[in-house]
Amino acid sequence: MSVRLHKPSISSLSLDKFIRSQKNLPKTPPQLFPGEPKSKIPPPQSSSPGIDVHYLLQKLDQSCPGINHFHQIHSQLLLRGLFQHPLAAGRCVKKLCTDLGSLVYSVHLFDQIDEPDAFMCNAIMRGFLGSCDPRSALEFYYLKMVSNSVSPNHYTFPLVAKVCAEVRSVVDGRKAHARVVKFGFESDLFVKNGFIRMYSVCGRIQDACDLFDSGFALDSVSWNSMIDGCVKNGEVVLARQLFDEMSERDVCSWNSMISGYVAVGDMEAARGLFEKMPSRDVVSWNCMIDGYARVKNISSARACFDEMPCRNVVSWNIMLALYLRCKDYGECLRLFDKMVGGEVKPNEASLVSVLTASANFRKLDRGKWIHSYIRDNDIEPDVLLSTALLTLYVKCGEMEMARDIFDQMPEKSVVSWNCMIMGYGMHGHGEISLEFFLEMEKAGVNPNIATFVSILSACSSSGMILEGWWYFHVMLQKYKIRPTEKHYGCMVDLLGRAGLMDQSEELVKKMHTEVEPNLPKATPFACCRHFMLQLGEIIAKQQIKFHPEDITPYLLLLFIHIADRKWDGIEDARNLINETFGESAYSNQDQLEEIGLGFSLGKSLHHRKNMVYSILDEMASCIKLL
Repeated sequence: MSVRLHKPSISSLSLDKFIRSQKNLPKTPPQLFPGEPKSKIPPPQSSSPGIDVHYLLQKLDQSCPGINHFHQIHSQLLLRGLFQHPLAAGRCVKKLCTDLGSLVYSVHLFDQIDEPDAFMCNAIMRGFLGSCDPRSALEFYYLKMVSNSVSPNHYTFPLVAKVCAEVRSVVDGRKAHARVVKFGFESDLFVKNGFIRMYSVCGRIQDACDLFDSGFALDSVSWNSMIDGCVKNGEVVLARQLFDEMSERDVCSWNSMISGYVAVGDMEAARGLFEKMPSRDVVSWNCMIDGYARVKNISSARACFDEMPCRNVVSWNIMLALYLRCKDYGECLRLFDKMVGGEVKPNEASLVSVLTASANFRKLDRGKWIHSYIRDNDIEPDVLLSTALLTLYVKCGEMEMARDIFDQMPEKSVVSWNCMIMGYGMHGHGEISLEFFLEMEKAGVNPNIATFVSILSACSSSGMILEGWWYFHVMLQKYKIRPTEKHYGCMVDLLGRAGLMDQSEELVKKMHTEVEPNLPKATPFACCRHFMLQLGEIIAKQQIKFHPEDITPYLLLLFIHIADRKWDGIEDARNLINETFGESAYSNQDQLEEIGLGFSLGKSLHHRKNMVYSILDEMASCIKLL
């Protein structure tokens, strides 16, 4: 195989300097690697810089699997004074960005180049894009390319347009577009298509239309980009006008237009285009199935699915998710059996659907088989798949297995925590549910509405009245979550089980007032003071029952009735104190200062003690302000 020599682009002065530096060196270059097998390409026998460059660069491409070998070749280029050769420097930067994946080192190497060019800049920006780090690519463009006045080429601006689209920055996109005009690339079709897409992705469909209508030549990519942009921005009518004006449509044009009608739910128009298509691919069929799935038309979706000449994993996943959404769990499992027996291999999305169906169907054996399938096929579960496994074991009562899955999850979402809290609560382990909530807070995961539904439900099923009141208060005060019907329902059930029917009826009235959307939205915190007094009364009565020798709950009950202006309650509390402790009970005013510390909670859990002390401290502060 002959090697075509690249014409050196370095200056004649650099060439003369290089030739002078080679006079006292051996004409045969040293061996790059110890024990290196003989190369099919003979080493250069001349001191010509072009031959040396090509020989070393061929070694770079063919025999450089790791960064250590790269360093050896790089050192040879530096030793021979060839690294500043634009061909050598560009190939080194590209090697680092594409094959070795060392973007940080490639930027460092870029800084050592005296006269970098657009090829090197493009390689590094493309590397950042390939690593899903578009912001670093944009930063490199400004700090290294624009600041150093590196002249761009016609490959630069499509890359910059793609970067701006990824970060959704129309401001940076406009700046780049201005530089396109400045450098005279506005007539380049490749550049133009990139900016049409950028404006469309950023929601600036009118700017995309202006660029599209600017008078320069267009190709099918231009038309398809405009149609796709209009569709994704909800301009289906405009997309159809462009579609009708196209002289030559390809399958992408048809698919974009069909997906536009699917997005707005116009399945009749989508079906009409689908029937007119001269040729269909698997994307065309999937668009139709997805459209019918969105409107829950199971029969039409299944008919399209059965008619498909060739299905991919997306086709199966759409149908599995449709049956799951329509709660036809049996058909979801049967379709999955056909999928496993066919040519298409399930992916993570397929397994999530069938695990969810198994959990709702309480099919523990099926769930365990899928779990084994995941292990046997070396599938690395993501957060969604792990949570689906977790939900299966929780709903089937296998809390030990659920705990193992939870502990193995590298990343735990709020849904994962909610699932464990709900699972322990529904199986009668309310205290463990609350411990999980505390661990969730320590982990820095903010609870949501579903979290407190699970907590209140756990408190209700376990008969933990005090804890239920407390976490209802935490939801209101700390996390500013407005209660929903589910929260009120859990609290009504909790109070009803404890025989506190008056409080239950009051909550029912509050629920009808605050949840009703047509009435003025009452702020739940307006009832906070009254709520704390109710909670304190429950705590005081409970502690009087279990610790009748301690005066603190008696005094607490008295001051609560005073604060709430319950005159009958005040008289009853005074009589109870007189009967139990005598008149001397009122002489020690320091009792009030210690009201939050006077409870002997015995063998209560640590979180319960902290909770009671927090309640009493807060109430003591409120009472002292009366």
